[in-house]
Order: sequence, then C-alpha cells, then structure tokens
Amino acid sequence: MVRKAVISLFSLFTALALCSAKGPQNSNADVFVPIAKYIQKGDADKLSAWFASNLEVEIFSNATECSRAQAKQIIKNFFEQYPPKSFSILHKSGNPPMKYAIGTLSAGGENLRVVLLVRTRTSSSEILRIRIERSAR
Repeated sequence: MVRKAVISLFSLFTALALCSAKGPQNSNADVFVPIAKYIQKGDADKLSAWFASNLEVEIFSNATECSRAQAKQIIKNFFEQYPPKSFSILHKSGNPPMKYAIGTLSAGGENLRVVLLVRTRTSSSEILRIRIERSAR
C-alpha cells in the first residue's frame, strides 16, 4: 500500500514537472508569436525588449551593427515612416539555439519581407538580426 502511494506520488510529480517544462520561457515555445505581435502593432519599445545587447539591423540593404538602444531607435523611425497594417510569419525553421522566421509586413503602402534570426535559450530568447527588405513582386 505504501509502495503504491510512493509510486503514485512519483508519477504525479513527474507529470507536473513535464507540464511545467512547456511554459513560455521554454525554448520549445514559439518565440515568434510575441515578436510578430509587436511588429504588427509597430511597437518598437516592446519589440526591443527581445533584442540582443548587440544585433544587426538591415533595412532596405542598409546594414548596421548596433546596440539594443540604437536598434530600438532605428526600428522606431522605421515604424514611423512605414506604419504597419499587417504582419504574418510565412516560414519558421532552425533548431535551438538558433531559429529564424520569414514574414510579410504590409506597411506604408508597401509589401515588405522581414527576416528574423533569434537565439533561443531555456530561460530567454533574443533577436540577433532583423532584416527588412522590399518584396520582389
């Protein structure tokens, strides 16, 4: 009887541990969901919280290695010139610790392509590169 209770408790704790490992902080969670939301809203402040301390920002073939603060200002200026109307992720790939996504952004009357490179960890994720280019239509 005691053995059954111990086995039941062990099974319960194992199940709880496995369930809690699937939370939003886990690298298996879709990191691109909140990032896409902030791009769609044109929210440079919240998007920049996902930026690495140093990252590459490329807009219309002008690439810049910059700090998080500089990247935030670049993206903020971009959103002011090209207010987003819609954004959707078309393709995601990669394996931890590196994942990337390609999306389409309708902004400022143009259709743009956005490429995101993200480093994922078990406790956090960060954007290493964001590239925005005109679609080849």
